Amino acid sequence: MFTSINDYVNRCGAFSPEDIAVFNSLLRSKSIKKKQLLLREGEICDFEAYIVKGCLRTFYIDENGSEVILQFSVEDWWVGDIGSFHERTPTLLYVEAMEDSDLLMLNPARKEELLARVPQFERVFRLMIQRHLSALEHRLIRTIAKTAEERYVEFIKQYPKIALRVPQHYIASYLGMTPEFLSKVRRRLATRRD
Repeated sequence: MFTSINDYVNRCGAFSPEDIAVFNSLLRSKSIKKKQLLLREGEICDFEAYIVKGCLRTFYIDENGSEVILQFSVEDWWVGDIGSFHERTPTLLYVEAMEDSDLLMLNPARKEELLARVPQFERVFRLMIQRHLSALEHRLIRTIAKTAEERYVEFIKQYPKIALRVPQHYIASYLGMTPEFLSKVRRRLATRRD
């Protein structure tokens, strides 16, 4: 259960077996079923969750009642609401399992205990947030500066495994288009390849 998260941590720095043991002792495992919500709008996010197995989506509901997908998260990624977790404020987001998923969870108190006992873990979480911020910046640039076709092609190149695991209407939402428009984009691209 801890192999993949320990590999993740060791890519961020050199940790002793004792440091890793402290980290592992503070994590809590959680299994959730497909379509189960891990977080709902209005709740305070009390977790940072590492995905051992599975696929989750993070979304909000817009003023028209439509789901707008912000992120897909798969193995070796973290999921949660950073702002709600750290500021202890209600979230605007939902996090839902798209597959049966196994997670390793860290709540605020356990995270603070970890950082007090093994301060080097600050680097792990700083790198995690940098990775997350970089992905959001690239997503924002793609959304503003790229055509629908370019956004779809980049999504498929960057996340080929996610594209195979996620229904097309969710990919359309993530890319900021209707499912019908995504179908047209895919047909145009298929015609060009022929």
